[in-house]
Amino acid sequence: MSISEAADAEGEVMKSIRFSIPGQPMGKQRPRVIHNGSFTRAYTPKETVAYENLVKVKFQEAAKGRRFADEDMLDVRIIVYYGIPKSTSKRKRKLMLEHKIRPGKKPDWDNVGKVICDSLNTVAYHDDSSIVDAQVRKFYSERPRVDVTIRRIDPGEI
Repeated sequence: MSISEAADAEGEVMKSIRFSIPGQPMGKQRPRVIHNGSFTRAYTPKETVAYENLVKVKFQEAAKGRRFADEDMLDVRIIVYYGIPKSTSKRKRKLMLEHKIRPGKKPDWDNVGKVICDSLNTVAYHDDSSIVDAQVRKFYSERPRVDVTIRRIDPGEI
């Protein structure tokens, strides 16, 4: 039995997980820079830090102490659900809920993927460099949220 299999049997390592982050989706914001004379400092905006912490908490609630093994290759699927604007007509709302109209607005799909994957570094996996396959999809919903599925790719599956 390998170290990964032994850890999996003890419930520490996982094969897959699904969880949701409630609320309006947020993308990774650019770092802010402060200049003070010859001293320059970059920092992450408060909103991004708060959202990254929410992602960690939602993962930890679902994972119950488990995480992926350091050597695992991972597949991440992120489905982003934006809220429907209140001013939307009934006809257009119906098309949005049927996924016939999809959001072409910010945050960009790559920034949503980045904030989710960066948040989970050292929490769900060793580093997001272990993600070898990913997909981010954007839809409208009455209940804005981000649904995340992460699964281990078995070597024979490639």
